[in-house]
Amino acid sequence: MTKLIECVPNFSEGVNLDIIRQITNEVESVEGVRLLNVDPGKATNRTVVTFVGEPDRVIEAAFLAIKKAGELIDMSKHKGEHPRMGATDVCPLIPIANISMEETAEYASKLAKRVGEELQIPAYLYEYAQPDKSRSNLSVIRAGEYEGFFKKIQQPQWKPDFGPAVFDARRGGTVIGARDFLIAYNVNLNTTSTRRANSIAFDVREAGRVLREGDPINGKIITDENGKPKSVPGSLKSVKAIGWYIEEYGIAQISMNLTNIEVTPLHKAFDEVCTKAAERGMRVTGSELVGLVPLKAMLDAGKYFLLKQQRSVGLSEKELIKIAILSMGLSELAPFNPEERIIEYLLKDKAASKLASMTLTDFADETASESPAPGGGSISAYIGALGAALATMVANLSSHKKGWDNRWLEFSDWAEKGQQYKDELVKLVDLDTAAFNKIMEAFSLPKGNDEEKAARTKAIQDATKYAIEIPFKVMQAAYGSLTVIKAMAQTGNPNSISDAGVAALCARSAVIGAFMNVKINASGYNDKDFVVDIIAKGEDIENKTIALEKEIIEIVNSKIGG
Repeated sequence: MTKLIECVPNFSEGVNLDIIRQITNEVESVEGVRLLNVDPGKATNRTVVTFVGEPDRVIEAAFLAIKKAGELIDMSKHKGEHPRMGATDVCPLIPIANISMEETAEYASKLAKRVGEELQIPAYLYEYAQPDKSRSNLSVIRAGEYEGFFKKIQQPQWKPDFGPAVFDARRGGTVIGARDFLIAYNVNLNTTSTRRANSIAFDVREAGRVLREGDPINGKIITDENGKPKSVPGSLKSVKAIGWYIEEYGIAQISMNLTNIEVTPLHKAFDEVCTKAAERGMRVTGSELVGLVPLKAMLDAGKYFLLKQQRSVGLSEKELIKIAILSMGLSELAPFNPEERIIEYLLKDKAASKLASMTLTDFADETASESPAPGGGSISAYIGALGAALATMVANLSSHKKGWDNRWLEFSDWAEKGQQYKDELVKLVDLDTAAFNKIMEAFSLPKGNDEEKAARTKAIQDATKYAIEIPFKVMQAAYGSLTVIKAMAQTGNPNSISDAGVAALCARSAVIGAFMNVKINASGYNDKDFVVDIIAKGEDIENKTIALEKEIIEIVNSKIGG
């Protein structure tokens, strides 16, 4: 399996697009590296770049980008709201797939060593890549920023991990490390006061604020027995925050780093800032994400705000994301395009969802063409997806039915289950065609000698097994959707009872159609024990489906007078 890491360097240039483009050109020059996002900020004079790929290629791309940034950016002339210490201020590596944090940290050290030795830029390790935990925190390393580092770097405790212990006036220094996925998130306020914004930042950030006597701003700092300042923790764990004024927008913001979104998710951070702002007489007007965000964070936010409204969460991904964008005002300062900002969408293999992305007309035309795929397997999955979608619709309509307000959560749960079955079946539409194509590819392999013949036979058998398993998954998902369909026939909105009936017919057709594909592909598979087992399981699902569909249709007909 391919190892993937993400790199999110922050460059101290957010205004000159030509400089930014020259830096990102270096990233794109490395084969196998995919540039995902470039997010410049004029007020912060800083650009966050995101790219992904196999570790060695990512390291090469990062090195070239750091080198180019050092050639083009003059830190002695740099001004910006964001804390910074170098042309490439920080360069974190994040494990994405099939790689541990420990391995990612090793790659960070490898990159830092190259930067320090080959480019002669002072390089510091941070987070998981830094063995000395007293200097693993980015804010601690960067304290004093560019202006203060000329003296700081001469202190023995702040000798760089790699490179010269002399601060470079033009290029500054850089911090390279390995960390968990982090969300950079700014919340907009209806104030221009940095001081007021900072008050809210201190309220919410985990580090909190220094404890003082009397006046919380100007009072005497209270210290412990060792003379160290005492602090009052903020309300949000795994959150770093500061307040600043953004001249470009004419507002103050709470700038946050959410370092563990399992502990403090995006929506919780937003809501907590709303609460603290209101307590201080201010109002949140919207927010902005810097760089990319995981899909789950957006879906969780959409569900959270729907639940607060006592509305069904059984909506499509697209609708959940729309609710999240609206609820957090993510398009207040600039349009938020999910296709460009959600990491899974940027990494998505569009060819793998070719059929599912088609319009209904294009899909029908593709099916009717001379090509043998999509065929009965994909159509069975599509029919099953439509059945699950109809059941989900009934659940959502029932959740909002007038007079049923006390049942909204019951139907929301059913709608969410229906969405899961629908999404699974939609994916199987393309997977079934892909399975057919694998068989065709295997049959086209050379067979000029015994070795080639053996490899071809194995490839055909492997592809055939896959082509059995995919329609069997269609059977399982379509049969599973009947639980939602039956519940909607029994308890759902009576005005939609016929929709539940049509859903049952779709599910039955999907199961029977998919089983035909299981059987025809099984006839060419040599492992007879496997074949006997899966055919027996398929017959059981088919029989149960037919019986359940009959039961649902009887329920429907009894209610519509058929």
